Amino acid sequence: MADTIRLELVTPERMILSEDVEEVIAPGVEGDLGVLPEHAPLLTALRVGELGYRTGKQTDYVAIVGGGFLEVNDNKVIVLADDAELGQEINLDEAIERKLKAEQNLDKERKADEKAFKEAEVRLMKELTSVQIAEKYRR
Repeated sequence: MADTIRLELVTPERMILSEDVEEVIAPGVEGDLGVLPEHAPLLTALRVGELGYRTGKQTDYVAIVGGGFLEVNDNKVIVLADDAELGQEINLDEAIERKLKAEQNLDKERKADEKAFKEAEVRLMKELTSVQIAEKYRR
């Protein structure tokens, strides 16, 4: 039995991550899911949220700020995300600023049409995710 599983995270712009890990926790559309070495094949859609991966006692995080898909096959986890940010690359001050702008935009769009409001709501969720992950690295 393998001790690790290969995690590859790719966006349309670049390969974000490629390393061997002991566990992956991903934000599936039906809820968070955990993947360990030798996991059964799986394909699921992802929602905006926090992807965690652990090696030993070290857990690192990625903000999945656009939806995507996760596939598990042959002891490999492949994440195809519309957009993602490595936790250690997120600037907390900039993330807070973007979150505040998204909150203001949400208030403005609440008074406008429903589609614009939903889009503003998704932008706010993305920024909240980035702030939450950046705060973990600031400690």
